[in-house]
Amino acid sequence: MSKLLLDRRAVLVAAASSAALAACSNIIGPPEASPLYALDPRVPPARPGPRVHWQLTVALPETPDNLDTDRIVLVQPDNTVDFYANARWPDRIPYLLQSALVEAFESSGRIGAVGRDTEGLRSSYILLTDIRDFHAQYDAADAPPTIEVRIAAKLLVPSTRQIVQSMVAQAEAKTTQNSVPAVAQAFNTALGDAVGQIVGWTLDAPIPVQAAG
Repeated sequence: MSKLLLDRRAVLVAAASSAALAACSNIIGPPEASPLYALDPRVPPARPGPRVHWQLTVALPETPDNLDTDRIVLVQPDNTVDFYANARWPDRIPYLLQSALVEAFESSGRIGAVGRDTEGLRSSYILLTDIRDFHAQYDAADAPPTIEVRIAAKLLVPSTRQIVQSMVAQAEAKTTQNSVPAVAQAFNTALGDAVGQIVGWTLDAPIPVQAAG
């Protein structure tokens, strides 16, 4: 057998091995990253009012297991919970809500100081929140969903653990079409409405004597 034929067979074997390795790497390699959708709520401007001089700590929201995720949650017409495939938020939902609340209070221009509970702020109030609903609700499989957001909130005096007041913010937003980008846009609208309700309610809170200092 000629040396030329041997060299040609060696090249063909090497090429086949490379193709097999490439195909294998497509199977066992890391999965393709899911697109990230920004959760940047459109919070309405805070209603006019006096500037408060107390400080506020925003605790990490309480969240049921199915919402403690970076997946975009949907509820089917039969009330089963599911997630959109290949779509995620930039972080887990409770952390995104905490950030949205802090930023909304800062943007209001009506509060002395606000921070997360990990920042060690000596505050007059703690804002406790509980995410009850945060999903796209489908009433029919082929129809655009409605975004439903429901967040319970309590204001607590740290020194006495006294609950000053409580409320539930609720908001809905219709999607324009049955697509993930449209759903993400509607989430921003609904969450902005709910966060705006919580911010306005908090800033108008009656201040107990022990919290005022």
